[in-house]
Amino acid sequence: AIYGLCGILLKILREQKPDYIAAAFDRPEKTFREEEYKEYKIQRPPTAPELVKQIISAHDVFSWFGVKTLEVPKFEADDVIATLTERFRKEPNLKVVILSGDLDNLQLVEGEKVVVQFFKTGITETVIYDEAAVEKKYGIKPRQLPDYKGFVGDVSDNIPGVAGIGPKTASTLLKEFGTVEEIFENLAIIGNKSAVKKLEGKKEEALFSKKLATMRRD
Repeated sequence: AIYGLCGILLKILREQKPDYIAAAFDRPEKTFREEEYKEYKIQRPPTAPELVKQIISAHDVFSWFGVKTLEVPKFEADDVIATLTERFRKEPNLKVVILSGDLDNLQLVEGEKVVVQFFKTGITETVIYDEAAVEKKYGIKPRQLPDYKGFVGDVSDNIPGVAGIGPKTASTLLKEFGTVEEIFENLAIIGNKSAVKKLEGKKEEALFSKKLATMRRD
């Protein structure tokens, strides 16, 4: 893991030459999401002890490369990334690139100003997601991805969503109405009566799943 991290950093610094760079870490404590929903990520196996040691050592690696590391108790690295993005997205002449193997970060994409560089194959091949690429993949705007997960859930994070509402239905409804809240306010006029039946009485579940999937920007 340490060897791979060094390879990634060398590649970034040599090829992309960023003006500013920071690294976000998860913390070992329970997050606020786990406190609110004990089943959050519960299906994931515990991190192997030999990998934990390397994650701790990774802090030293970043310091050797002159890279600032950031972490906050009770919050995930994604929340730190979201907060940095919110802080710097309006800076003139600055483009924010989020390097990650986690597609959850796509909700932060904004035009070509904030993009996600996603690991496709190891560290050698990456793909850039700008707003157009996110819309092509999901059929909705990046900012709507937490709403999307409010309906379809997320197996990797054990976010439940609403049973029976799949990606196609979620995307179609969000394109028309915009948010989870707006969809539930307009159930009476939605033409897809099969979807309406599945959504009836499920507003609380959808909103809670959306909350779990939403990165904190504060």
